[in-house]
Order: sequence, then C-alpha cells, then structure tokens
Amino acid sequence: MSGGGLLVAGTTSDAGKSVVTAGICRWLVRRGVKVAPFKGQNMSLNSFVTREGAEIGRAQAMQAQAARVEPTALMNPVLLKPGSDRSSQVVLMGRPVGELSARGYHGGRQKTLFEPVMACLEELRGTYDAVICEGAGSPAEINLRRTDIVNMGIARAARLPVLVVGDIDRGGVFAQFFGTTALLAPEDQELIAGYLVNKFRGDVTLLEPGLEMLHGLTGRRTFGVLPYAHGLGIDEEDGLRVSLRGTVRESVVVPPVGEDVLRVAVCAVPLMSNFTDVDALAAEPGVIVRFVDRPEELADADLVIVPGTRGTVRALEWLRERGLAGALARRAAEGRPVLGICGGFQVLGEHIDDEVESRAGAVPGLGLLPVRVRFAVEKTLARPSGEALGQPVEGYEIHHGVADVLGGEPFLDGCRVGEVWGTHWHGSLESDGFRRAFLRAVAAAAGRRFVPAPDTSFAALREAQLDRLGDLIEEHADTDALLRLIEGGAPSGLPFIPPGAPDFPGAPAAGTPGAAQ
Repeated sequence: MSGGGLLVAGTTSDAGKSVVTAGICRWLVRRGVKVAPFKGQNMSLNSFVTREGAEIGRAQAMQAQAARVEPTALMNPVLLKPGSDRSSQVVLMGRPVGELSARGYHGGRQKTLFEPVMACLEELRGTYDAVICEGAGSPAEINLRRTDIVNMGIARAARLPVLVVGDIDRGGVFAQFFGTTALLAPEDQELIAGYLVNKFRGDVTLLEPGLEMLHGLTGRRTFGVLPYAHGLGIDEEDGLRVSLRGTVRESVVVPPVGEDVLRVAVCAVPLMSNFTDVDALAAEPGVIVRFVDRPEELADADLVIVPGTRGTVRALEWLRERGLAGALARRAAEGRPVLGICGGFQVLGEHIDDEVESRAGAVPGLGLLPVRVRFAVEKTLARPSGEALGQPVEGYEIHHGVADVLGGEPFLDGCRVGEVWGTHWHGSLESDGFRRAFLRAVAAAAGRRFVPAPDTSFAALREAQLDRLGDLIEEHADTDALLRLIEGGAPSGLPFIPPGAPDFPGAPAAGTPGAAQ
C-alpha cells in the first residue's frame, strides 16, 4: 500500500466518526500498515499539546495513539475553540491566530485555509502508507459546501473515497444514508463509496433486508455493522455525554480495594475544556465521578474538581450565580478537598486581570488560593514534567492566564493551601503513581477508608480500549473491501441519486486529482 486514503464522514455529529477512524487506524497498524489520522478542521474544547508544542484536537491525538505514531500539527491543521455561541479562537498549525465569528470564518477565512490543509494532507500521504481522514458534522451541510475544508472539499481535491457512518441507535439511519447521498452534487456523489452502520443492538440478520434495499436504491454497499459497545471511554471532541459514558464505566465495575468508595464531583462550568482530565480518576476501582451544577450536589463529595474552561471569567460568574462559589468556600474552610485545573485553578485565586479572553479587566477570584492571574496575548503551550507528592508526574499546559503564586505549598506549577489544590497541568492524573498518592491524600482528608488499587495503569487501559476499537473493525467490517477502498479509491460507475445539490462556481472538476478550490 502506498499513499492510500479514506475519508470517514458521518450522517450527523457524534455518529461515531472519531472512534471508527481510530478503529481503522488500530486495525491497519496491526496489519503492518504505516498509517496516520487526519482532520482538516476540528471544532472542540478538548485539545492536546504535541511534543513540538502544537495544540491539536484530543481526538486526533487519540487516533495517533491508535495508529502508534506521535501526534503532530499536520494531523489537525485547523482547530476551532468556541468562546461563545457565535465566535471561536482559530488555531492554525498548533498556534492561535485570532478570534473569528462564525459568519467571518465561513464567509471567507475558512476558504483561505484550504491550501494549508491540503498541504498537510499531501505531506502525510507522502510519508505514510495510508491516511485515514475524519470529516466533521455531515458532508451534506449544503449551506457550507462552498467553503468546506473538512468533508467533500478535501475528498474531491484529494480524490478520497468516502465511507459514511450512521448511528442506528438514534434511529432513522436508512433515511440518513440515502438523504446524505442524495443531497450531494453529482461530483461529490462519485466519491461516496458506501456506508457503515454504528451502534447496532440485536440480531444483524433483521437489518440485512434494509441494507439490501439501501444498496438497490443507492448502488452503494454497506461495509459493516458495528455492534453497540459499552464503556469505550475514548477521548472525543466536544460531547460531554460521550465522555461521561466512559467516565461512568458502562463496562463491568471493579469493586474498591478498600472499605470505602471515593466520590468526586466535577463542576460543569460553561465552555468546559479537557474534561477528559477526570477519566483517569474514573478508571480507578472505587472512584465515582459525576458532573454537577448545584451546590447541594457537593455535600457528599469527597473531592470537588473545578475543571478547565475556555471562559475563565464566565465560569467564575457562573459559580457565583449557582451558589457553587459559596459551597467551595465552605469546603475550603472545613478542610475538605478541592482541586482546580487550568481555568479552574485560576478562578480559585485572589484576582484575575483579563483583557484577552473576556476583556472583563480586573475581576476578584474566589480567594481560596494566594494566586493572581494576568491573561497574556500569547498562549502557553507546553509539556511539563516533574515530581509531586513524591511521585514522577507529567502533563500538558494550554492557557492564556499567567499565574503569580504568592504563597502556599508548591504543587506542580501551582500551589496548595490546606486541602485546596491548584495547577495549570492537564493530564497529570494519568501518571499512575502520582494519581494514587493524590487519592490517598484526598481519602485521608475526607476520612474515607479508600485505598487506590496498586496496579491500575491508565495507559494500559487506554491501549486496551483502542484494541477494542480495532477488534470492532476487524470482526464486524468487511476488511478486505475496506483495504481495496483505501488502496484503490471509490469504485467507478457509482449511480447518481437525485435530486443532488447544484455544484458551485470554482469547484474542482470531477476526476481531477489534486484539484484545489
């Protein structure tokens, strides 16, 4: 295989594009194929810092791990980080380049990014045997087709075959497959090779008549029916519900090692980012994680976490409006554990000066830690490592806020006062020894007879989940047909399904390899 490729599109957001892409990457690398993931444009508050200091979507970092390669900015050249319902920070090749409204982005800026996106894809295709691309939303968003740089735009320019994934658990999957195809221009329909059913429950033979009728109606085959898999817990883009499925551990629950469980409440602040930080806690036997938005829900919590957020000042206002700020202050006064991570660390401080993110100026913090925060124009992107609680620990930093720590006991890059802890480091709880030491400290402060399991390896659990994704593809998809698709492109002679959408001026001509918009 040389320079092969595939675009995994979806009938909707959260149809399963991210996990299917990861599963295909893991299946291919187990076959000895050198494979890389790619997503031209990603909208997500869950991001990651590569070793070269570039910010990309966590889904692409997870997919890179599935492919057993180091994640790079090439794999996600454009990342949009929402700051409100109408605007996002634009991150290009791992670095922020400004804030844009949705109208401004889709009105012109997005089209200017097409060339660098295609350059990244071509560089990956020149380096790897295969590149598995993930689309965004639906390829049939005809209002956005003219400026598309993530779905049919790159598929047509790079002549990529397209596999459309549909979530049958939501219902209506046959209409979604047919309608998605029928809404595309004829030149785009030429690349829709077929379909993949995701999250099927029950006897697959009951589905087969429908798949046969779909083939008759569209001339396109279904490449597999993936069963509903419980408890995957894989990092995805922007759906809290998705992460919670893993956090709640739908798989078999392992009993606690000690006599007590440990209850963790995570404040569901607005624009919450990198809430996957708590997945490592949920992986511990006997740790129960839940997301909360009311002060009374903190009452029985042994640990409260204020997570990262793209809107620190907005989160601070929300905590006060909800009465959670007062509940956190009472916990601190009573010596009950609180952990602030990144934006959550900043709100626990004494003072915030923000002329960058919210432009709110000087704002008083919760005053639970001796920290003053000033927002800088340049974003801090780093992969720090060190030691805390007598254990090695590493993480990653993504923040505009610069913290001046004025006292307390040092804790990672932040501090600790009593049982209130704060740090900018995301991902620190994935360090097994550090996580166990931290949980022991929390249990002691909470008066719980909780004992961390001595052998929980978060990295091993993540690897096992990625292998499960590879198994799903290997066992429930037509892998021979998928290989032919990746190597040879979409079959020729696929029928046009009316009515189709009109093409637009300046679109690359059908059958023109490497054409650009």
